[in-house]
Amino acid sequence: MKINGKEECNMDTMIRINQMSKSYNGKIAVDNLNFELEKGQTMGILGANGAGKSTSIECILGTKKMDKGEIRILGMNPAKDRKKLFQRVGVQFQEGNYQTEIRVDELCEETASLYRDPADWKFLLDKFGIREKENSLIKDLSGGQRQRLFIILAFMPKPDAVFLDELTTGLDARARRDAWKILKSLKEEGITMVLTSHFMDEVEELCDYILVLKKSRTVFKGTVKEAVAASPYDKFEDAYLWLTDDSKEGV
Repeated sequence: MKINGKEECNMDTMIRINQMSKSYNGKIAVDNLNFELEKGQTMGILGANGAGKSTSIECILGTKKMDKGEIRILGMNPAKDRKKLFQRVGVQFQEGNYQTEIRVDELCEETASLYRDPADWKFLLDKFGIREKENSLIKDLSGGQRQRLFIILAFMPKPDAVFLDELTTGLDARARRDAWKILKSLKEEGITMVLTSHFMDEVEELCDYILVLKKSRTVFKGTVKEAVAASPYDKFEDAYLWLTDDSKEGV
């Protein structure tokens, strides 16, 4: 059974970001961000805390207004076409602002009611291993269980594109790998993904491309293999640390 279950999209470019910039009180938060993703591709936006990852995603989604640039998601402007995009784009933030006294099944039903053709949330609970928690209160879930639930909610609209922020934070090693397996199957269904992560093994496993931010600007864009080749190291984690090292001149 497919989670997405949609017809193939004729659109080649699913996400296009061109010269996107954002400042706060004169301080640059994102400096000329550029990338494109085609159907079924995954981009990892990487960087230290404060590098501009969250601001980048918020501007891409239109929840924060960029200073300049052009953004298209599924051919639409997220600031002007918010209602249309809402039905086709999933979003999972690390901190979900959900009622803690509501049950899992109630939250899933409420979320499903927002979409014209929602996914089968019981199927998703099964896939992510928390079906036995459907009658539990949100406050009674462990951190890892809540994180899995937030991922499930992101896939409720059967999205064409999904944005995932630190998606496996709080999950144990087995749960992380189970999540990777599910997300890889979704890629095969053609879902386009943008994710942030501090786990380099996760990035290597899931991402077709990476974009590394340092102090609000892009210092690398390409594949994991290309990042390693551009560094003095043989392992991606070492290459990433080299790219984001504040002591390095010219990076």
